[in-house]
Amino acid sequence: MLYSHASRRSFLGGLGATSAAMFLSDLSVMGKAFGEAAGGDGLHVASNAYPWFTYYRRENRDFNADLDVGLADVARAGLQGFEALLGSPEDVDRYAPLLKKQGLEMRSFYIGVPLYDKETTAASIQQVLAVAEKAKAELNTGIVVINPAPLSWNRQAGPADKTDEQLEIQADALNRLGAALRERGIVLSCHNHDMELRNAAREFQHMMLATDPSNVTLCLDAHWMYRGSGNSQVFLFDVVKLYGKRITEIHFRQSQDGVWKEVFGPGDIDYERLARELREIGVRPHLVLEQAAEVGTPHTMDGVAAHREGRKYVVKLFGQG
Repeated sequence: MLYSHASRRSFLGGLGATSAAMFLSDLSVMGKAFGEAAGGDGLHVASNAYPWFTYYRRENRDFNADLDVGLADVARAGLQGFEALLGSPEDVDRYAPLLKKQGLEMRSFYIGVPLYDKETTAASIQQVLAVAEKAKAELNTGIVVINPAPLSWNRQAGPADKTDEQLEIQADALNRLGAALRERGIVLSCHNHDMELRNAAREFQHMMLATDPSNVTLCLDAHWMYRGSGNSQVFLFDVVKLYGKRITEIHFRQSQDGVWKEVFGPGDIDYERLARELREIGVRPHLVLEQAAEVGTPHTMDGVAAHREGRKYVVKLFGQG
């Protein structure tokens, strides 16, 4: 089923849309739970694993080499949660005792699997479900952030875009996966990089329009939206206008003159406006720092200091109201 802009408005606000009202109510309650923590300023802020890989790498260290030390650094940065990159139930076994030792939650995890090939989608769905069930049982994880795998991660090789048939297969697979996760009390939150925004953002748009909002929500990676649309805040805030009610998680990254900053804070993207617009529509997403280092990023501090300062800015944006 194709969910047009008009039908989506009906879904969200139409008379008699009982299931929609219940769904949005559930997201509101869940957003409050995901956003609140018991100590200090009362705000739960997590970090994705990827930034730590980049900060460690530039110091010739490997975050995964001693995960206990790495997660201790996450906790020292003042964060309450960690969004791991998981691929199997065994990964949950590896993380669970160390997260508990450091007092960190894993309210969400990130996974990327191919969903565009009808011969392999069933196996990919089962893989995600197996990891999600284990994570929920061991760590009370409530969100699965999925980035459907591209045809190729090799950006130097040039664009490799999915066919219309592959996009239709992928959307159907996402919808089925989201429904299965919802039956297990878990939210599916769809993430994208820049490649999904090529060709009039047809992959991203189809994943939103061809899936049921009660099955597939949105992980808004604000900077990939910005960079993937040619450094456009117009596109970013149009996405918020179109799909804001579906946002269950935000990945925070900032740049200055197009280059990733070392610390999340003011820069190219108007995050104060983003926070304001989400408050206005009553959306309280899971908050995940993903400020990372790339070529040209300043190097004046380590990952602990950078995340500690970045968290302060998240609190400034989302800590009230």
